[in-house]
Amino acid sequence: MKDSFKNLTLPELRAKRVELGRKFLELRFNLVVGHVENPVQKRIMRHQIARLNTLIHQQELSVKDAGLKA
Repeated sequence: MKDSFKNLTLPELRAKRVELGRKFLELRFNLVVGHVENPVQKRIMRHQIARLNTLIHQQELSVKDAGLKA
């Protein structure tokens, strides 16, 4: 799963982050209600969102640096 995000473009990464954010919110609500099969899934999703944020930041910096060099 770690490497599956690396070959996505910046808009795809942002869309994936929004999608995972929605799923994370839904999972949090289900945890409160008590209808979750795997409570560790919350931690996994948090790590995936953080990984996406890191990749988005790296790509934004590379685009910014490319603009400054040109």
